Amino acid sequence: MENCIFCKILKGEIPSEKVYEDEKVYAFKDINPEAPVHVLIIPKKHISSANELTEENKEVIGDVYYAAQKIAKELGIADKGYRIINNCGEDGGQTVFHIHFHLMGGKKLNWPPC
Repeated sequence: MENCIFCKILKGEIPSEKVYEDEKVYAFKDINPEAPVHVLIIPKKHISSANELTEENKEVIGDVYYAAQKIAKELGIADKGYRIINNCGEDGGQTVFHIHFHLMGGKKLNWPPC
């Protein structure tokens, strides 16, 4: 998508602080962190939201969660715990319409989160 901020980050048109990258996903530090560790994980293929998952692209969820586990270990939060959040749609809090996942940790996270 040409106006998608995350697609622009993937193309290098907008800078980001890369944390992890493989052939299918890219992860970078959130510019407004809500926890000591707050990383955004995005698939390299543009999918607008969880509502746009199909039989053909559903494997992206496994790719994201596998990357999250690797990132959590690398950043030292795997043993104590972390949270992976996906917001879907306006009422769900989604503000960028490129499916993405927040990996958060480094402190005791409260529930409910809001």
